[in-house]
Amino acid sequence: MKIAVLGCALAAALFAQQFKFNLDHLAPKASEKVDLSLSADLLHFAANFLDTGDPDEAKVKKLVGGLQGIYVKSFEFKKEGQYTKGDLDQIRNQLKAPEWQRMMGFESSEDRETVEVWVRSENGKMTGLALLATEATSLTVANIVGSIELSSLSELGGHLGIPKLKKK
Repeated sequence: MKIAVLGCALAAALFAQQFKFNLDHLAPKASEKVDLSLSADLLHFAANFLDTGDPDEAKVKKLVGGLQGIYVKSFEFKKEGQYTKGDLDQIRNQLKAPEWQRMMGFESSEDRETVEVWVRSENGKMTGLALLATEATSLTVANIVGSIELSSLSELGGHLGIPKLKKK
């Protein structure tokens, strides 16, 4: 679940053109499910509760103002093999050039973990982020719709239910 938490934190900080998850067939197999769908209206409503007098909360409010949505689907399974390479390829196939590019990939064969970060750009500006994170018994996909700078990523941590990332 640590990958899922990291995925949610990363996803909550960036922008992406929404793509279709098409993973509903995994829901009956999962022992735990998260389906987060925050539209611009919900994000802006939540941002109204932030204190603009507090410098940190003011930054977060500004960041959220550029978001159009946050979408996360996460599945935990009791045993391995409940999702397939085909399920992952179905997601990757939607993240194709010229708009989407894979920015980062991490793989640990020992822990059976992978993390992929894909960014979408238009006219030389980053306009999207998608995250695909897997463990042997979990799968998380996150997508953000809206506009935000990569340098502002950590500002959302600790606000709006998004975990705060600790610097090492």
